[in-house]
Parts: sequence; structure tokens; C-alpha cells
Amino acid sequence: MIPLLRIELYKIFHRPRTYISFGIITAIALVIQLAMLADGKSFVGFALQAVSEQFDIKGNVLNGYLITYLILQTLLIHIPLLVALVAGDALAGEANIGTLRLLLTKPISRQGLVLVKFTASVIYAMLLLLWLAIVALGLSTLLFGTGDMINLKSDAFVMLLKDDILWRYLAAFAFAGLAMMCVAALALLLSVFADNSIGPIIGTMGIIIVLTIFSTLQLPIFDAISPYLFTTHMIGWKGFFDAPVPYDAIGRSALILLIYTFVFVAATIFVFNKKDILS
Repeated sequence: MIPLLRIELYKIFHRPRTYISFGIITAIALVIQLAMLADGKSFVGFALQAVSEQFDIKGNVLNGYLITYLILQTLLIHIPLLVALVAGDALAGEANIGTLRLLLTKPISRQGLVLVKFTASVIYAMLLLLWLAIVALGLSTLLFGTGDMINLKSDAFVMLLKDDILWRYLAAFAFAGLAMMCVAALALLLSVFADNSIGPIIGTMGIIIVLTIFSTLQLPIFDAISPYLFTTHMIGWKGFFDAPVPYDAIGRSALILLIYTFVFVAATIFVFNKKDILS
């Protein structure tokens, strides 16, 4: 399976379109950083207007940690689309160009092929997050420095000390990896039903958008199902920036994401084992 995984990774990173995702992440992060360099003080002053009337806030408020949080809030919503671009093409792309039969002539089971495709998609997603960490956290701290971080929530004001922040970002990126792994599994499941990658990519984003709407609409019928939707738990990384950190809620969200991932991959294997690749 290792040689086949190497081949899959080669195919992913040999395509020029793969690097569009890294370019998009870089461009959006740079736009936010440049905007904050130009007018960040006004933005922070407006955001802290109500708080400043009650607290005397000093120090480097506009620092790299705050900028990174703003970038994550923006980009972690859109990265699932970038993950779906690869995972949604994993099986459907092979069927489209007629190489699926050839792959199955190799000494590997259908289950093994699905697991290799899934692993390659997850590696791609993790590299996207690693690149996000470099351009968001690394570049932001280089441009804006470090300092205590203010997290303004809708119902709370959280002050995080400088020495208590870096581990939170490491944990947040790790949790985001679980969320992207779940998205990759969903896109791969849809890919097994299609003969081209357009359907799985659009289908993945459509499902995520619809379920996200269900998660955010505060209606009784949606409140009842929201805790069981994987999209509700994809934003669990934000919990690491609370004080105290809600470890129980984060752990529950991580477990739900892992269960969904297992179910999606198991369903993909089941369907692919039944799939007629000769027709």
C-alpha cells in the first residue's frame, strides 16, 4: 500500500490545480494582514469601543495572535471546499479517465484502494493546514509581533495572556485537522457514486452549507438535530480560545467528527465493493 500511496500523492501534487488551494490561502491571509497593517488600529478601536469604556486596555493589542484568529475565522470556513477539490476527485476522477479498472488489476483490494485514496486526501488536507499555520500564525507574528490576545465573543470578553496562547493555536490546528478529515471522508463517499469530480465537489459543499444553516438557525426543530450534525462540531477549535477551556465539549465534538469520518469511510468501502466498474 505504501508504493500506491506514493503514487496517489504524486498524482495529487503533480497537478497544477492542486497548488491553487495554497495560493488562495496565501492570498486571503495576505489581504487580511495588509488590511490590518493599513487600518488595523481603527478596526481594533471600533471592536473594543464598548470594552474600553469599562477597562483600561494597554499594550500591543493589534498583534499577530489576534490577526491569526481573524484569519482562521475567515479561512477555516472555506478550506473544506479546497479539501473537496482533491477528495471529491479521488475515485470519480479515475472513473472519468478510465483508469479505475487498471488500478484494480494491481495486487490491492478495493478496500485497500479506498483507504489509500482517503489517506492521500487527508495528507493533502493536513499540508493545507500546515501552510495556513505558516502564512497565518508565522507571518502574522512576524509582521505584528506578539502580545496578550483579546477574544471578543458575542456574550463575553476573554483576555488570554501572551505565554498562554501558542499551545492554543497548536491545539486549534490539530482540531481543524479532524474537521478536514471528516470533510475528506464525505467527499470521498460522494466520489464513489460519480463518474466525474464536479458532482462530488459541489455535493460536498452543498451538504456542508445546508447543514451549517441548520446549525445556525435558532429554531426549535433545528435545535433538536443541531448537536448531531458534524458541521456543528467543525468549529469546535474556537473552544481553545475560551477561559477556561471547555475540554468536555471539545472532546465530544472531536469524538463526533471521528464517528462521522469512520461512517463515511466505511460506507465508501461498502459501496465501492458493490460497484460495477466494468459497465
